Amino acid sequence: MKVLILAGGYGTRLSEETSSKPKPMVLLDDNPILWHIMNIYASQGFSDFVIAAGYKAKNIFDWSKKLLNNWTVRVIDTGLDTQTGGRIKQCIASEKSDEFLVTYGDGLANINLVNLIEFHRNASKKATVTAVRPPARFGVLVLNQGIVTNFGEKLQTDSGWINGGFFVLSPSVNEYIVGDDDSFELHTLPKLVKDLELAAFQHKGFWQPMDTLRERNLLSDYLKTSDTPPWLRV
Repeated sequence: MKVLILAGGYGTRLSEETSSKPKPMVLLDDNPILWHIMNIYASQGFSDFVIAAGYKAKNIFDWSKKLLNNWTVRVIDTGLDTQTGGRIKQCIASEKSDEFLVTYGDGLANINLVNLIEFHRNASKKATVTAVRPPARFGVLVLNQGIVTNFGEKLQTDSGWINGGFFVLSPSVNEYIVGDDDSFELHTLPKLVKDLELAAFQHKGFWQPMDTLRERNLLSDYLKTSDTPPWLRV
């Protein structure tokens, strides 16, 4: 089964790091977050990778050639301004696989991939998304008549479910993507929902995106404080 990683965006919300490199190449410790994402899959037996590059694609091409492991890695330049749906469509069209594991190049999670795939197959849908709780980002105020009665971090369990990436897709999902300008999130997923073809695998374990410098530093801290980071504790 092939693993498709979306790694072509500009990463504008992390501009401190992405002026010279694509977001998936931002380092956590000595390796880019892209390597850590790939390691999640490889550690569970999935090491046939397709990387959908775009912005500063050469950076990813050059890095992939230096990998010293037994992974199979193919980097596809899917275009500078191609949207997520278009990148997926190009990669699925160029690769042969009965199913595709697909995720974003900026998030880490300790998802049990075997359970995810089993759930997808049992659901018999064209696509499965991993549903996660959003991480706390701001201090939450509890108010009573204008007076703060409690201040603290909002718990993940207090929030609804959001798209956490880590998809399983049938190749027939390409029928729902028109072309390069299609956003997978804004155009493709709503079409799948309308046809009742999108299942949701609920993941209550570790999940953390890297949208800001603060989140990059948070993920780096995990690597400094433990021999096994939380995204590898399945």
